[in-house]
Amino acid sequence: MTGKLEGKIAVVTGGSAGIGLAAARLFAEEGAYVFITGRRQAELDAAVKLIGPKAVAVRADAGSLADLAHLFDTVKAAKGRIDVLYANAGVYEATPLEAISEDAYNKMFDINVKGVLFTVQQALPLISDGGSIILTGSVSGSKGMEAFSVYNATKAAIRSFARSWTADLKARHIRVNVVSPGPVQTPGLDVFANDEVKQYLKTLVPLGRIGTSEEIAKAVLFLASDDSTYVAGAELFVDGGMAQV
Repeated sequence: MTGKLEGKIAVVTGGSAGIGLAAARLFAEEGAYVFITGRRQAELDAAVKLIGPKAVAVRADAGSLADLAHLFDTVKAAKGRIDVLYANAGVYEATPLEAISEDAYNKMFDINVKGVLFTVQQALPLISDGGSIILTGSVSGSKGMEAFSVYNATKAAIRSFARSWTADLKARHIRVNVVSPGPVQTPGLDVFANDEVKQYLKTLVPLGRIGTSEEIAKAVLFLASDDSTYVAGAELFVDGGMAQV
């Protein structure tokens, strides 16, 4: 049976772990040739082994315009086009309002907002007309999560980008959508959430549990594939109901 992305060329930023890796693996399983990015070469090498022969890793910091230029030069030389761009790279930190530093602000906005903006801008010459751009948002963009005000604001900006870019790119029929996860079990979650915090997060989710990267990846695949050809400018929450009730 033909995969949902058979013959497609996909780029996944932040594809070496967590949601990005799960999406890249699913893209490849569905027939796509996938370029993934990350900042750590060892993790990238391990991710390529997991994804298989249809994957290429390019070490790149999403906040660096020079790294992004190198990424898309590599894609252009190898494949000449992009059918699916999943701008997923992002960081988050918990910081109370009174303790937010300029460095923390710059780090999150440079990667989560500037990085997404220039990832999409630099990819545009390669993106096929009728292609799909997916951005990683978060329930945090719609909720007032305590001690996450800077991160929350970056994800609200991502939601706004999807609306504006849908208008900007309508002549090329390029669809821009956001997938917004709730709490998801990833290596990043383990950095700041101990078992007690995870139990608390579960109480915020009507389905009563933390999601998996694979569950988010399935939603990303929907937005990447022809199953969503009439979906544009939308935010798809995959959050167990957290932002809905």
